[in-house]
Amino acid sequence: MEQRIQSTVVIPNYNGINYIEKCLAMLVKEPAHIIVVDNGSDDGSREVVQEKFPQVELICLDRNYGFCKAVNVGIANSKTTYVILLNNDTEIEAGFVRAMEQPLMWRGEIFSGAAQIRNLQHPELMDDAGDYYCAFGWAFARGKDKPYQEYLRTRRVFAGCGAAVICRRKIFNEIGTMDENHFAYLEDIDLGYRARIHGYYNIYIPKAIVYHAGSGVSGSRHNSFKVKLSAQNSVYLAYKNMPFFQLLLNMPFLLAGFAVKMIYFTRKGLGRDYAAGLCKGIKLSLSKEGRAHKVRFQRENLYNYIVIQLELWRNIWYRFMN
Repeated sequence: MEQRIQSTVVIPNYNGINYIEKCLAMLVKEPAHIIVVDNGSDDGSREVVQEKFPQVELICLDRNYGFCKAVNVGIANSKTTYVILLNNDTEIEAGFVRAMEQPLMWRGEIFSGAAQIRNLQHPELMDDAGDYYCAFGWAFARGKDKPYQEYLRTRRVFAGCGAAVICRRKIFNEIGTMDENHFAYLEDIDLGYRARIHGYYNIYIPKAIVYHAGSGVSGSRHNSFKVKLSAQNSVYLAYKNMPFFQLLLNMPFLLAGFAVKMIYFTRKGLGRDYAAGLCKGIKLSLSKEGRAHKVRFQRENLYNYIVIQLELWRNIWYRFMN
């Protein structure tokens, strides 16, 4: 009997010739509609999808609009209960889609679920078991480079990593989709943050297993492009989601966090890039476009802000202890 399709898998692709075929080979066996949104690739990866996977819906953009725009195009073309965001440099295990869907079927207040993401090159190690965000303005992956056996229990997390996360589609109507001002990096933290403000929560789903190459398009873990954009978005993320009184409360922590990062990247020869990104983040936040996307404070969400703030402080401890 044919399984009912409840999820659309959205895969942004930009020059993913080294990964896209392996990504889709297992995925097409899953009970899901698949949309690949191509960001103007010129390496032949778009043609691979067309020729080898005719059952996959391919949407071709004329240039690279970034991860967020591609995801939003995919979401706009989805009609299912759930949307699964998946990077093109991933490989899933069988049963991935149903494992992602199951926890969300029973609890309507769950916005998203993060997969158990393992390192593709070292599958015994975790790449991400859900993302955290702390008052220093740092986002970090839970379980990074640790044995996956330590992360086999479902639990709440601050947000789900955009490399492999399921979202309840109807909630996008309330909180919005990806903020395209991010282009890429920290957009998943922003999405999870907005859901939290509105009273939803995000979980980690260890039974949904995916292997992630990591930095498959941008290159190494630290490079000029990534450092600049991440720094910009770290400023914008805090400005956008924290009301004025919360920004004032966290300002000493944020300044300390940015200073530590500045020292770290300076030692790696990327200090100027990080400083340039911070300046761009301030400029973006003060721009008309940035202000238009700021989450407006609503009194009925005050309790959610308090819960989030306590978590931001707690996650400082968690970051240094882990």
